[in-house]
Amino acid sequence: MTEKLRAGIVGGTGMVGQRFIALLENHPWFEVTAIAASANSAGKPYEESVKGRWKLSTPIPEAVKSIPVQDASKVEEFAPQVDLIFCAVDMKKNEIQALEEAYAKAGVPVISNNSAHRWTPDVPMVVPEINPEHLDVIRHQRERLGTATGFIAVKPNCSIQSYVPLLNALKEFKPQEVVASTYQAISGAGKNFTDWPDMIDNVIPYIGGEEEKSEQEPLRIWGTVENGEIVKASEPQITTQCIRVPVTDGHLATVFVSFENKPSKEEILNCWSRFAGRPQELDLPSAPKQFITYFEEDNRPQTKLDREIENGMGISAGRLREDSLYDYKFVGLSHNTLRGAAGGAVLIAELLKAEGYIQPLRSGETAAKPV
Repeated sequence: MTEKLRAGIVGGTGMVGQRFIALLENHPWFEVTAIAASANSAGKPYEESVKGRWKLSTPIPEAVKSIPVQDASKVEEFAPQVDLIFCAVDMKKNEIQALEEAYAKAGVPVISNNSAHRWTPDVPMVVPEINPEHLDVIRHQRERLGTATGFIAVKPNCSIQSYVPLLNALKEFKPQEVVASTYQAISGAGKNFTDWPDMIDNVIPYIGGEEEKSEQEPLRIWGTVENGEIVKASEPQITTQCIRVPVTDGHLATVFVSFENKPSKEEILNCWSRFAGRPQELDLPSAPKQFITYFEEDNRPQTKLDREIENGMGISAGRLREDSLYDYKFVGLSHNTLRGAAGGAVLIAELLKAEGYIQPLRSGETAAKPV
């Protein structure tokens, strides 16, 4: 690839938007050329717009410091400047849906970190290693929206990536019942300890809407494409509890599972060690080489030690053992702002590019109709 695609960040001043900015620095395929946020930030250089609000430990990339922030609502102005956008805005659900559809209708591929379109029937919600076949609904979505080039694709809830890949690797044994508790970092709420001092030395046993997402979104990921829509799976049955814990980054899950065909421990470990998907086949830039890593030590994975595995894009597992009520129990861990949020969205974009869904857009092409 000789010319990088022009990437726009919509919602670029928030925590996930900042993570997009950092991840795309020196990316081999994408280059941040435009940034949009609320009208309050519009007109300021990016560095000024996040002054006192930059939440990452790494500095603001030099290449974006002077990029002027634009008004995200001015779709007709922003769309022609980019080949794709990553969207991570803080707005009401209906407002996000309208904004993302406006960009898609303007011919721009939208890779969204938001939850607003996760249940739109013809919008793929993708973990690239698990359900790349769901991208097939994009052609139907384009017909509905009236565009040849634009579309919306979304990533799922960040917490489910701590356990859904581990269960997916065991699909041949047909998981039937799953009980999962997630212990979620404060960055999942877009916060750090400076923003949220009440979380220091504290645990909050409630995260609004999170349990429903954790129980239902895996079923959509495991669903099937039928007549241009994604129909969610009926199994396994999943029940969850979601708890906020005083951790900066990393969502950890404890999981109990029963199978229709109970595997041996050795079979489970073998499935985990060899599991790979389309990103590994294509050797995508952000894809982890080893998707799932199992720790033999009783006290691993640990959030602080293991969240960065495979540059934060891998899944860790440990403490696999038989259970007295269910067949097995184990622990899973994922980095919520990398694999779970911005990094997962970048990997989706890489898959979409590799599979031909994203092409360079040039003047006059954004109004094209589907063929």
